[in-house]
Amino acid sequence: MSGTHVIVIGGGYAGTLAANRLRRHPDVEVSLVNPRPQFIERIRLHQYVAGTHPATVDFATVLDEGVRLVVDAAREIDAGGRRVALATGAQLTYDYLIYAVGSTSSATTTVPGAAEFAYPLAEFEDAQRLRAALAPMPADAAVCVVGGGLTGIEAAAELAEAGRPVTLVCGGRLAPSIGARARRSTARALRCLAVTVREADTVRAVHAGALTLADGTVLPSALTVWTAGFGVPGLAAASGLTTDELGRLVTDATLTSIDSARIVAAGDAAAPAGRPLRMSCQAAEPLGAQAADTVLSRLAGAAPAAVDQAMVAQCISVGRRRATTQLVRRDDTPVAAFVAGRPAAAIKEAICRGTVWALRREAARPGSYRWLRGGTRLTPAEQQERV
Repeated sequence: MSGTHVIVIGGGYAGTLAANRLRRHPDVEVSLVNPRPQFIERIRLHQYVAGTHPATVDFATVLDEGVRLVVDAAREIDAGGRRVALATGAQLTYDYLIYAVGSTSSATTTVPGAAEFAYPLAEFEDAQRLRAALAPMPADAAVCVVGGGLTGIEAAAELAEAGRPVTLVCGGRLAPSIGARARRSTARALRCLAVTVREADTVRAVHAGALTLADGTVLPSALTVWTAGFGVPGLAAASGLTTDELGRLVTDATLTSIDSARIVAAGDAAAPAGRPLRMSCQAAEPLGAQAADTVLSRLAGAAPAAVDQAMVAQCISVGRRRATTQLVRRDDTPVAAFVAGRPAAAIKEAICRGTVWALRREAARPGSYRWLRGGTRLTPAEQQERV
């Protein structure tokens, strides 16, 4: 292993965990390429916008001291030459590469005016622009949040709790990924915060100060937050690697790219054996650990293990004092049981803190991270059938 260089692209939950875990063998040189000098708690971006949390963590506190942090953006991967071209013009060579670029706002929306007048909330820079736009607005200025998924609910609730009048346009169903009872509970919590929920409505067009719904209704909107859908950065596709319809890197059951045995994927931008997990930090950190283990197994001359990962719950904060924790089966399908209100808010906060704690623990003790198994279990045979 001596002299082996592993590049990790992306310093989110998956990439940071992977970089730390690779340090189980300190003679492996690890470079983490990330466009920001700080770790971003993406699951707190709605809090950053509302001013209730900074959503940033010093990388020095979550990264093994032996990992080299390269503050730059990857622009192209040359799989044949095993090189990564950076935005600054620099190039890095690698023996193995872990692709953990995460997710971003969906680039597929065709709603007129959405790109020009709406504010996405997928990355830290998005949250900065949204926060800056909100700052000079009167407290009674109407805010519309488009998208009834977890991000939309959390953004709408956080802004409403801060005293702003908020309308949540769901586009069909509120929180479609959770069960009916948990959905009704979440709707009640939103009503307690005076959020107007338009569950069945969809947006036809976005304007500078309004939304036009599919039925022709015009809603005033001094500021529109767009959370309807997520995509992934286009680095893999632009580099000629095989991706799925959303741009996620297609891998076999061991998270290895089907194009190159030297490239392994993790997190939101990975599509293991054509069966990507739900985009979430709950999936990202275990995938980061498994990606690192795949690389270390190959370096040791051993066969890498197939992905084996289970899910536990879906957690939705509804302001600072309420939340919904939907319990799920290991395959991520919801069950009837859920937790609501203040107990769920405590669970959600503990999970947010726990994700950062897990990174710090892995930095201090590489190889110590554990995850629940028995949910998504992919075998090499399944991989051959599905890819």
